[in-house]
Amino acid sequence: MSLKELTVIKQAIINEIEGYEFYKLAAQQTQADEPKKAFEILAEEELMHVEWLKKIYSSLNSNTEDNLLLTFEVEVPTQKIFSWANVDRKSVSLAVSVFGIAIQMERESIKFYNSASQDTDDKNLKEFYNMLSLWEQKHLEQFADEYEKLKEEWWDKQGFEPM
Repeated sequence: MSLKELTVIKQAIINEIEGYEFYKLAAQQTQADEPKKAFEILAEEELMHVEWLKKIYSSLNSNTEDNLLLTFEVEVPTQKIFSWANVDRKSVSLAVSVFGIAIQMERESIKFYNSASQDTDDKNLKEFYNMLSLWEQKHLEQFADEYEKLKEEWWDKQGFEPM
């Protein structure tokens, strides 16, 4: 595996660590129990992604194509226990900010993986990067839906909801 390809996976790991740190900070800044727990769960999920990507990196670094093919058989880890209902609507300002930033992080990740896919000639890596892009796209859609709901509530609380 080329240094360029390994660097892409290392950057993906860093991106997930940044997500972990971001959600951990959001949890620390949140006073109410429910949103605090929600942000902690998101942080834990990012750590699971880091571990998964580290395994992928090890497979790629071993220079065996079979190892990369085996990684496609493993589902991307997720706790699947996060409920958007856990976000305390009393903490709307913080939640709007967190989800707004999360949306930007997901968009950048999608661009990153799409670019990596276009920059490789390796069919398996192309498929892998496309899978990661779809993974981030799902997150983006979830965050965008919640952001729109929270934004409407925030506007209403500020007394300047658009007509």
